[in-house]
Amino acid sequence: MPPVLGFVRRRVNVVPRARVTGCRRARMRGVEAARERTGGQLLVDCLLAQGVDTAFGVPGESYLAVLDAFHDVADRLRFVVCRQEGGAAYMAEAHGKLTGRPGVCFVTRGPGATNAAIGVHTAQQDSTPMLLFVGQVGLEHRGLEAFQEVEYRSFFDDLAKWVVEVQSPDELPSVVDRAVREACSDRPGPVVVSLPEDMLRATTIAGPGPCVEVTEREPTGDEVAAVSEALSRAERPVLLVGGGGWTPEGRRHLRDSVTRNDLPVVVTFRRHGLFDNTDDRYAGEAGVGMPPAVRETLASADLVIALGSRFGEMATGTYTLFGAGPSTRPDGQAVVHVHADADEFGKVVEADATVHAGPNEAARVLADLDLPGSARWGDWRADRRAAFLATLDCPPQLGDLDLGEVMAWLRERLPADAVVTNGAGNFSVWPNKFLLYGEDADLLAPQNGTMGYGLPAAVAAKLLQPERTIICFAGDGDLQMNLQELGTALQEDARPIVLVVDNSSYGTIRMHQEMHHPGRVSGTGLVNPDFTAIAAAYGMHAERVERTADFAPAFERALGSPSGALLHLVVATDQLNPRLTVEAARGGR
Repeated sequence: MPPVLGFVRRRVNVVPRARVTGCRRARMRGVEAARERTGGQLLVDCLLAQGVDTAFGVPGESYLAVLDAFHDVADRLRFVVCRQEGGAAYMAEAHGKLTGRPGVCFVTRGPGATNAAIGVHTAQQDSTPMLLFVGQVGLEHRGLEAFQEVEYRSFFDDLAKWVVEVQSPDELPSVVDRAVREACSDRPGPVVVSLPEDMLRATTIAGPGPCVEVTEREPTGDEVAAVSEALSRAERPVLLVGGGGWTPEGRRHLRDSVTRNDLPVVVTFRRHGLFDNTDDRYAGEAGVGMPPAVRETLASADLVIALGSRFGEMATGTYTLFGAGPSTRPDGQAVVHVHADADEFGKVVEADATVHAGPNEAARVLADLDLPGSARWGDWRADRRAAFLATLDCPPQLGDLDLGEVMAWLRERLPADAVVTNGAGNFSVWPNKFLLYGEDADLLAPQNGTMGYGLPAAVAAKLLQPERTIICFAGDGDLQMNLQELGTALQEDARPIVLVVDNSSYGTIRMHQEMHHPGRVSGTGLVNPDFTAIAAAYGMHAERVERTADFAPAFERALGSPSGALLHLVVATDQLNPRLTVEAARGGR
């Protein structure tokens, strides 16, 4: 296989190269001791104590005291001014994926908070650590339906791990401490903190607390023995790897264990970076549009070890794989579930054995297991790898621009440490199913299937790691959900390469229409602007690409552009996905 996109994981917990992050950075620079300061100043000092050096947001009058405090620490904490709160929240979520520490977002009350809710939902379903700070009406006006007032505890209750409103500036150190712990512990996720504006203006002599370090739960001896025993009996095992909270060391342990014991690995939806896709033990992704070969691997395995992953809708093939419990599984298939959050056990699948441990500690223990029986499944592993590789073959596409050929070229050309981002739509099949992510590359993509994520995520990645090549795949409808964040890219000089796949349609919904209501197209056609003109207005290199042969030279020019680039890729509307046309969906041949 070609060398391909090296992968460093969707970097949910990766310390960026040549950067010092989190608690280590906070210890290196120190934080000023207790003194009288406003709540806004204390909050910013608390964030500095936690190693925060970047926050995303849209300014609002409800947290003016925080904005004022940012002014005094601009050399230590960069406030990235975004164009819409949804884009800001996406950037914070992507930042959390890449660093493993909570991404931080500030928005104003009411409309600001509701706009940002999409990013909170993304962080929740992606198990990403994130802190959303929301300005709130003053305490004396609470409950009066004051201007833009929303009660955030009830609004965010089902989206966030913890929602809290700060009543006094004296509470800020303990609230920030707990917020970071909640965001990073067990199954990582988002925390929402409501900040009444008068609380932020009030003064206090409280000082920031120490940097929070979260310790991961280790598996017990009995749990390790259960895993070892299950593997000793297996003939066709598979590791189903997913979830958040992974560290570079944890992924190295995973690699070592898989290599030593020759285990096939399937990753869950958009978790490609957890394991080197170019390794002969990688057997595909259990995501949307799961290829039959990957489904067969999971269905025919006699042992499934779900490591860090929850049994979500995608991983279970819409709840059709693995059964509800041991008696409902095919051919006596056994399931071992390893997860940091015990609430995941039995939620969907009743496992034969459970291991209540974090993914990194579990991978460390698995790396020490030496299974003499692993030779039994060598042929099985090789067969599943071959079946996966066959899924990379793509039939010819309609129109003059064949993205199947484009992706085959990109698999060989993309820099080994590239970061690829995407939002949602049928276009995302291309980066999710036809690229391979090696040890030094990343995929940032939302598990909740949200449109508009790719561009803000790419901007956040470029801010964090400007030396890397950042590629955003976007559909024409998907891009226009957050097209305005090109302004943030311009202002912050963090401009990625954007590949716009334009089929003049909301393609996923058009596909479902043709499958369920053939020929009755309604509400899915798009009349699009000149994307190249828009990109040029933001100072980016831009080209329109209509033929397959023109893509490679255009992409090389994009790579060489110091101002980022947008390539407008015009594809056929009737090509609904790589393997389905409108004619075929309507019953034609």
